[in-house]
Amino acid sequence: MKYDLGHEPKTFGDWAYIAVTTHYNKFLSHENGVLEDKDPEELHQMRVGMRRLRSTIKGFSAALDLPENAQEKKVGKIAKTLGKLRDLDVLEDSLKNKYYPNLPKDEQKQLKQGLSSLKKQRKKVFKTVKKTLNSQKYVDLKQGFDDWLNSPSYHDIAQVSIHTILADLLLPEVSQLMLHPGWVIGVKFEAGTINFPESLSKEAVESLLDKQGLMLHDLRKASKRTRYNMELFTQFYGEVYEAYLKDIKHIQSILGDIQDSFVLVEFLDKVFEDNILNKMPSFAKILQETRYEKWQEWEKLQHKFLDNKTRKDFHIAILQPSVIQSEIEESQENSKKAVETAPSSDIASNS
Repeated sequence: MKYDLGHEPKTFGDWAYIAVTTHYNKFLSHENGVLEDKDPEELHQMRVGMRRLRSTIKGFSAALDLPENAQEKKVGKIAKTLGKLRDLDVLEDSLKNKYYPNLPKDEQKQLKQGLSSLKKQRKKVFKTVKKTLNSQKYVDLKQGFDDWLNSPSYHDIAQVSIHTILADLLLPEVSQLMLHPGWVIGVKFEAGTINFPESLSKEAVESLLDKQGLMLHDLRKASKRTRYNMELFTQFYGEVYEAYLKDIKHIQSILGDIQDSFVLVEFLDKVFEDNILNKMPSFAKILQETRYEKWQEWEKLQHKFLDNKTRKDFHIAILQPSVIQSEIEESQENSKKAVETAPSSDIASNS
């Protein structure tokens, strides 16, 4: 079902309604495709829709007065179930298309066993997904959103202009991301000054990831949350904002690739009940090469976002939406023209 605000969006509440509608409709549009289970992209898109809906509810929580059945936690439980199936699809795609073709025949044979086990596991998880999407809890969740979208209820602050409140929505999320401890993995401090290592070896990178990989994974999740919230408001900003959003997407992608390599090993270790890397040296080498390559990409962004100017400019970009900035510039231009056309005595009196 499609919903329409019915008027030009101006307030905090208006944009909350648009965001909820957009992502609710997105995940609903892929529901049948997920149940048919013919194209893994359907599952991916439904999961993305639900995760963005969660971010929307969180980001606009001050304005939204949602019913019990349409709360963030309810959406999260469904999304988590979809996520388990999606993770298996990503594993299968990586093993089959990224790694299998580049392995020697003996290791390909072992990887086939892993893929066979993966398919069996996926069948079980899909049954859970199907049961979830046919459950009363899921029906209640959709009914909750349908009811709210038909007759939305807000808290009083929803009446505030979106321009007034925009920076307050984004800055807390960005600040939380910038304060994440994952940014300083591998760097050293001297009297408050950050010292970056010149060039870490593959072994040094592997050691760091072994000890602090989970922290980087958590930074990836924080980047994803920030990205989703920033994407809600791209229409209010210009090129600088878009550039920062692109960087955050890149961070999410790089750290995701690093994490995925560890997930692959963990899965295969369970399948073979042994350290698979000892049995598959070529596979182990490819994974290490991938992590090292991604680490070098990560270092460039780490340097960038630990720079004072970068962080300051990021905050300034959020504080100056292009819509508001254009109004300021127009006002300044009008003032300038007024001064230029004023009598000389008036100019002197203002100097």
